[in-house]
Amino acid sequence: MVFEGIFKKKKYGKTETARPLSKEEKKPRGEPALPAEKPRSASLKAQGIESGLVLTAPHVTEKATQLAGENQYVFKVFAPANKIEIKKAIESLYNVKVQAVRIINVPAKQRKRGRTQGWKKGYKKALIQIKEGQKIEAATV
Repeated sequence: MVFEGIFKKKKYGKTETARPLSKEEKKPRGEPALPAEKPRSASLKAQGIESGLVLTAPHVTEKATQLAGENQYVFKVFAPANKIEIKKAIESLYNVKVQAVRIINVPAKQRKRGRTQGWKKGYKKALIQIKEGQKIEAATV
C-alpha cells in the first residue's frame, strides 16, 4: 500500500538499507521491544547552574549596604523562585551558609508624565541572612 509508513518517524543518519523481514524473522505481536534507555544528562539544577536561573542581580541601595554590615544581603530574584531554590543558589554561588531567607514582592506601579502614562515594573527581591563571620563581596558593590 502507498501510505503504509506515512505516520512513522523518519530516521536520519543511518546508512544501512532496510530489507523486508521474512515471516520467521518478524517479531511476535506481544509487547513491543523498548529501546535501551540512554543515560539522561543531569538537569540544570544538578549541574549547579540554578543560581543563574534564580538570582537576577544584587539589589544595591543605601539600605542594602547598611544591612550588609549585619550579615544580610539583598538580591533581585526571578518571580517563580521560592525560598529553598534561592537558598541553594546563594550557597552554591558564594560558598556561604544561609541562615534565613525572606522574600519581598515589590508590586508594579503606575507612572504618569504629562499625557503619557505607563507602568514601572514590579519585581521580587530576597533578603538573605548568612552565618556570622562570612560575607558576600559581590553584593556590596
